Amino acid sequence: MHRFLLGLADLAAVSFSCSPLHETVLSLRMWTHPESYPAQRPWFRQMRPAFEQLEGGRLLRALVAGNRYTPDFLTPRPTGPSPGFRAELGVLRATDPANLRAELEPAFLPHDGALPPPLAEGLAEPERLLEAICLALEEYWENCLAPHWWPRARSVLEADIVHRARTLAQQGAAVMFAELDDRLHWSDGVLTINRSWGDSGDTDIPVRRRGLVFLPSCFVRGANTSISAELPPSISYPARGQGTMAGALDPPGSSRALEQLLGAPKARLLTLLHEPVSTTELALRLSVTPGAVSQHLAVLLATRLVTRARHGRSVLYLRSPLGEELCR
Repeated sequence: MHRFLLGLADLAAVSFSCSPLHETVLSLRMWTHPESYPAQRPWFRQMRPAFEQLEGGRLLRALVAGNRYTPDFLTPRPTGPSPGFRAELGVLRATDPANLRAELEPAFLPHDGALPPPLAEGLAEPERLLEAICLALEEYWENCLAPHWWPRARSVLEADIVHRARTLAQQGAAVMFAELDDRLHWSDGVLTINRSWGDSGDTDIPVRRRGLVFLPSCFVRGANTSISAELPPSISYPARGQGTMAGALDPPGSSRALEQLLGAPKARLLTLLHEPVSTTELALRLSVTPGAVSQHLAVLLATRLVTRARHGRSVLYLRSPLGEELCR
């Protein structure tokens, strides 16, 4: 198990981040272990033709070990709540090529016994291998993830973070940690990840004012952290609400009484806002323009039926207590 040792200042500095590079790298598991992430299968089934056309597809598949591990250096800890993909890719590009073998081997050797051929062969010229990995990830992002999948996924991840912030404010850190995943346990300043895989030894990680960052993800099955305990501390956990990403899901119907009171468009919006959702995501779910959604949200906000919260560059809307009463 991993034990994160947090002082009072560390607990006060706990933060969340929505990382496009993190999700890009972990999504490679869909091409090697798709059965592990059923909520994402419809999206990635649609993406397959584009993925098969990528020049770097073979190299991308090689970045995932047989036990689904990916090398730590591919997912540097974000420095803010909502970093851009290219800024994060710049951090990855700054990796010292001389350290590439030491970065790759811990992810592959314990389980697979050897590096995949594209990586083993590429280490003859580590500078070129690092650049090839970055170019392959960029190609994958631009052609497969960024056009359609990422806008929906980002809404889910940001809504998750807003939910965690509300839980923290209303019920405290212990409840918030417990709700992230049942592998996490908080007691007396120690946050423990009970791991059932990998090395069975215990590892203590003093946070020591370095910050502990939590990252919701669509591609982890439980709370997880870096292979190396020496890296800046971070924990990935399964994002809630991934079922809402399925494009075939019809919006829930609103009651006739609510439609008579508010009108059908506003009633449908209010019904959807049981979880924090962005204007863009609402427009996608309802197949209308973001402008139309914004007009109705402005009325719901003015009448105190919804509240809003900002995460990074996004504004997320949620039913207020009064809105909850109307939807019962």
